[in-house]
Amino acid sequence: MGTTKDPRHDANRRSFMRTSAGLAGSLLIPGLYSSHLLAAENVPEKLGNFPDGVAGDSVFVGLTCDLTGPYSAEGTDERRGYELAIEQINNGDPLARKISPLTKKGVLGKTIKYGVADSETKPNTAVQAAKRFIHENKAMMVTGSVSSAVAIALEKACNVERTIFLAAISGSNETTGKDCQRYGFRLCYYAYSAAKAISPVLIKNIGKDKKAAYLVPDYTYGHTTYDSVSEFTGKDGGWKVVSQQVHPLGATDYSSYLINIANSGAEVLVVIDYGLDAVNSIKQASQFGLLKKMTLVVPYMSPFLGEELGPDIMQGVYGATGFWWTLQDKYEIAKDFVAAFEKKYKMKPHDSAYIAWLNLMLWADANERAGTFHPAKVVMAYEKEQKRQGPVGEVWFRGADHQGVVNFPIVRGKKPSDMKSKEDLFDIVAVVNGAEAVAPVGHFGCKLGSYA
Repeated sequence: MGTTKDPRHDANRRSFMRTSAGLAGSLLIPGLYSSHLLAAENVPEKLGNFPDGVAGDSVFVGLTCDLTGPYSAEGTDERRGYELAIEQINNGDPLARKISPLTKKGVLGKTIKYGVADSETKPNTAVQAAKRFIHENKAMMVTGSVSSAVAIALEKACNVERTIFLAAISGSNETTGKDCQRYGFRLCYYAYSAAKAISPVLIKNIGKDKKAAYLVPDYTYGHTTYDSVSEFTGKDGGWKVVSQQVHPLGATDYSSYLINIANSGAEVLVVIDYGLDAVNSIKQASQFGLLKKMTLVVPYMSPFLGEELGPDIMQGVYGATGFWWTLQDKYEIAKDFVAAFEKKYKMKPHDSAYIAWLNLMLWADANERAGTFHPAKVVMAYEKEQKRQGPVGEVWFRGADHQGVVNFPIVRGKKPSDMKSKEDLFDIVAVVNGAEAVAPVGHFGCKLGSYA
């Protein structure tokens, strides 16, 4: 027996196909898809400092760098990276176009102007500086951090102002976890990814079932890095924590903590300290004779540590870091970046300069792809997960939590006899695939919030 067609079915199908075709076509028009989403969120065209902040022929960015305090070496190096990137973008340098292919001169034809403020490694100081940039200079973007406490405070303050914030260095899991913000982004590797990447290396080279003692700075970076490193080494290698010594950020005397570690029976000393804290604590551990009895590990490491402590202490020490200059031997863009940095500053770049430089390049690219400085539309450009070739392979930001996906090296300190120059401090043990190291989306409870 045959069936009779309902004429409404064909009419509805034709209507659906026209609507679908119209939507598919709209996805091909730059900015139209994001405009639909913004309309759905009731996001106004006037948002943050847009359009007043770009009414002239320039666009202002605020650099909040830790120029004093325990992380000042890294903060000063970030400033160098930012200033090199700004110079190259403004000049339309071919290296800038390798990462931001739509860049000509400046960003969307506007010259980048900038101001620098010393965050002093203090959240309140950093936030005050960011607000001055936003209100007095009409900043369209703020960037710079070494301390995760500073980074988290800045991303929250900038989110209220609907101004994009780009963390430079921030190792805490919480930065793109429970403290994530719609207008905040972090490019660098962090506690979870460093721990996941370095633990197999430690277990292979130091052994299983080791007793470990930890020096932990008492703030979000220290606690979350301890959590991740102890989790992965314990789960995968049977390492047992026999001492967890928590101390204030910026401590100068570590004797009481080191005495406790000396009496703990530890075979491995895991120093989670960063910057000057790491220098001071490891020097004192050496003076106490602990490094003759224990294997030293610095899972989240600034390369400045090798220069400050020297190869006699750092030889054989494993660490994850954001960048090391000998990556130039493997990656063309890394070679170009190192050459440009050396030409300008007469020194090798460290990971802090690298991540600052790359952040600026990717910000230029996001604005160019958005075709506007409208903050929400630029955020959406980031969230489309456009992959670019960076100095260490492909790099992009995840749309769901704004965590950067970036490759990074595991390094080991060289013996003095193996060094080819005073700058040749580390061997690269492995280059970590950033996509395999990051935590699963939602693992740390990120909820980005609205665009408006």
